[in-house]
Amino acid sequence: MGLFDFLKKKGSEFPELNVEDDDIVAPADGELVDITTVSDEMFSQQMLGTSCAFHFPGKKVVVCAPANGTLCELFHTGHAFGVQMKDDTELLIHIGVNTVETNGDGFKLVTGKKKGDVVSAGEPIVEVDLAKLSAKYDMSTMIIVTDSSRDFQFASPKEVTRGDSVLK
Repeated sequence: MGLFDFLKKKGSEFPELNVEDDDIVAPADGELVDITTVSDEMFSQQMLGTSCAFHFPGKKVVVCAPANGTLCELFHTGHAFGVQMKDDTELLIHIGVNTVETNGDGFKLVTGKKKGDVVSAGEPIVEVDLAKLSAKYDMSTMIIVTDSSRDFQFASPKEVTRGDSVLK
């Protein structure tokens, strides 16, 4: 880190967050919603694992890492990515329902990160064109605990800001 790097980060649109290694946080500003309201049963019935869902306002959103860890998956289409937390808990962040069909149209990877790189909670990963995609797709964004030795319970629906804990 250079002597003046702290100045660049302070004015950043995505300032660094101070998140504990065992926490899961909101990946952007929006609304934490009831997972059962998502239009796809695979998500709404939590078939892939304990999950929560978000709705994000506006025409675009940058979806950030929801936890500290390693980028264990990064789909070239941008519609999903995975983070393995330091305790080996694996999270899948899936942006929209059936958005794999877009083959990346409407998604832009905004990080120079690649699979295997370390990420911090709140670090930008994917920019999403909500205006374009919401015309055809349910743009709920899910965080799914796909593998963990811990029992996670997500908070009740509420307004959230990037970096807010979403655990009970």
